[in-house]
Parts: sequence; structure tokens; C-alpha cells
Amino acid sequence: MQTKTTETITLDTPLQRGEQTITEITLAKPNAGTLRGTTLQDLVALDVNALSKVLPRISTPTLTEQDVHRLDPADLVQLGMAFAGFLAPKAALAQLASQTA
Repeated sequence: MQTKTTETITLDTPLQRGEQTITEITLAKPNAGTLRGTTLQDLVALDVNALSKVLPRISTPTLTEQDVHRLDPADLVQLGMAFAGFLAPKAALAQLASQTA
């Protein structure tokens, strides 16, 4: 099973940043250094403050902490779930895939 290295999320509510309208965000799989300043427990729990530190480091276009705080809650959950998918071990993903096949 191949692990995804990016995930693109289409926002339910586009994010307006000046003249720019952001309708989708691509997240890159983080490495351990990207998670600095947070705890794995907070990230797995989709803690808003933890996500607001990490999402700017892995998003394209690059989000700011303020952008994360302005996201529609449904979009924050979508981004958080995509991020959480990067944290799952390959064995867990393979088991899930076999159960849904």
C-alpha cells in the first residue's frame, strides 16, 4: 500500500485573503520537525491551537495562523482529518483498506 504524500481539500466556504480567494488547500505530509511546538496528543485530538501552528507549515497556498482561525469549522475539520490521515501507520491504513474492500 502506498502512502499519500499530499491531500487536496476543497473548502466548503472559500477563504478570502485581501484580493485572493482560496477555494482549495493542498496539505503535504509532515515530518517530525514540522510538528515542533505541539504535542501529538493535541494534533490527534484536532486541537485548534495545535493545528494553527502546523497547518501553515504544510499548506499550499501557505495559510497563516490567522487564516486557520478564520476557517469555517467544517473546513477546519476537513483539514484536520486530512492531516490526521498522515499520522496513521501504514499497517493501520492497510487494515482499514482491507475492511472496506
